[in-house]
Amino acid sequence: MITMYTKDYCPYCVKAKQFFTQRGIAFDEIDVTRDEAKLQEMLARSNGRRTVPQIFIHGTHVGGYDDMMALNTAGKLDALLKG
Repeated sequence: MITMYTKDYCPYCVKAKQFFTQRGIAFDEIDVTRDEAKLQEMLARSNGRRTVPQIFIHGTHVGGYDDMMALNTAGKLDALLKG
C-alpha cells in the first residue's frame, strides 16, 4: 500500500502521481493543502519533513519525489513496492 501526502499546487506531487499511475500502481492520496489535521499527521509520520509529496510504501517512509526516484535509479524501489 502506498500513501502519498500532497498539496494541490505541487509539481513534484504531480510527477509522483504520474509515476505510479503510468505503472498501474494504486496509491492513496492525502491532500494536506487545507487540512491542518492531516498536515500534522504527515509531519509526525515524516519526522517533521514539511515538503510534499511525502511518500510511504508499506508503512516505510520513502521521502519525497527525488528520494523515490533515487531509490528507483539505484534499483531498490521495485523490491520495496513488492514488500
